[in-house]
Amino acid sequence: MEISVKLTRPETARTSCLVVGVFDRRHLSDAGQTLDAASGGYLSQILRRGDMDGELEKTLILHNLPHVPAQRVLLIGCGREREFGAAQFRKVVATATKTLNDTGSTDAVFYLSELPIRDRDGYWKVRQAVESIQHTLYQFDELKSKKDDARRPLRRVVLNIHQRRELAAAQRALSHGNAVAQGVALARDLGNLPGNVCTPAYLAEQARLLARGNRKLKVTVLERKDMEKLGMGSLLSVAKGSRQPPKLIALEYKGRAGADKPIALVGKGITFDSGGISIKPAAAMDEMKYDMCGAASVLGTMKAVAAMQAPINVVGIIPTCENLPDGAANKPGDIVTSMSGQTIEVLNTDAEGRLILCDALTYAERFEPKAVVDIATLTGACVIALGKHASGLLSNHDPLTRQLLAAGESTGDRAWELPLWEDYQEQLKSPFADMANIGGREAGTITAACFLARFTKKFKWAHLDIAGTAWTSGNSKGATGRPVPLLTQYLIDRCPKF
Repeated sequence: MEISVKLTRPETARTSCLVVGVFDRRHLSDAGQTLDAASGGYLSQILRRGDMDGELEKTLILHNLPHVPAQRVLLIGCGREREFGAAQFRKVVATATKTLNDTGSTDAVFYLSELPIRDRDGYWKVRQAVESIQHTLYQFDELKSKKDDARRPLRRVVLNIHQRRELAAAQRALSHGNAVAQGVALARDLGNLPGNVCTPAYLAEQARLLARGNRKLKVTVLERKDMEKLGMGSLLSVAKGSRQPPKLIALEYKGRAGADKPIALVGKGITFDSGGISIKPAAAMDEMKYDMCGAASVLGTMKAVAAMQAPINVVGIIPTCENLPDGAANKPGDIVTSMSGQTIEVLNTDAEGRLILCDALTYAERFEPKAVVDIATLTGACVIALGKHASGLLSNHDPLTRQLLAAGESTGDRAWELPLWEDYQEQLKSPFADMANIGGREAGTITAACFLARFTKKFKWAHLDIAGTAWTSGNSKGATGRPVPLLTQYLIDRCPKF
């Protein structure tokens, strides 16, 4: 998809389709009013007949408007003008994109960035439009023998800007939006691949491909023997039930010269999770290929940051293995020793994500990070608590919490803070080890984060539980690419004048 930004006039633009907004009570946007005047009131006549009333996401395609060179005009409903906000903007852009792609318009000019949104500037609207367009057109069919190609797909979009002075900000938004979209697409591709393709070795190879030819990226892959020397007994215990060798991937991006300390992103990479000896129910177990979406989001974010050449230092750390039942696999009651030296009683082998993350968090110490954010499809309890709309957020540092929440609000990739009180640590007590790996049925998301918190005493840390947001089920089953937008925005916000 080719997307550009230009200063155009709707009454003279030559394109397959113009996209303009209509608010509730048949109120045309500015571009719509310009077209109406150029066509001798044609749009007003259509609206008076009741063909379009401005209801949110409703569409109407008109052909051959009088005195207008564009072949078509797509009217897109925007709902009530005073209620039109960020969420409605994204829906309008996505609906317009899908409509055009399904109806044969190979190119279009969008007059949507003119729509008023409180506290959102032109940069935000252009960037969100780019990300929404690319996200809507994404499809994963590389493993199908026959591709699901549209008959005449949408190939080119121009995003209109109002004034020439907006061009520089719009170009920057275009660059950032395309970079984020590339990162989201990579995360979705990796998540959608089956477990027999996307193995730990495959993830390591994807990290190498990202670093290839880019002098700002460096990749290190630790093998089983390397992890044994480091004492990563917790991570390695999870891998014992699989024939696939585990990996620990460290991908370093150096976008700022000097000794500026990096921000570390740590992503859970369980490429298939059967639950191990504490095996999961058979229903929907195929979706456990998505248990590496934390790892996928780290790779996607690193791709986005490198694509936009952000002036920041970041390290992505990915512990990755499979969790399968085997004669050598973890058993309930086993006790393992983590890289930190702390011992863990494994009461449930299906609580394996925290077992690999804890060693990766300890490994992160060697980079002396400014802050560490781990991302994991960690607990079903988070899905019950927050559903698919928000990722769970727990942290030992309030400013970091606020920064991540703000990044989520800006991008629509939202998170919600849960408490990390010391009271919950009581649930992790074990009579035989330093801690148990589960804390019972109550507050499962919180006790999982409390477990991880024991390995984060030396740095500022936040945990994102993306179990509800990383993928969707049902007829539209697939990876979402979240929280790549949130993470990338958080990093952009740490870059001065970028």
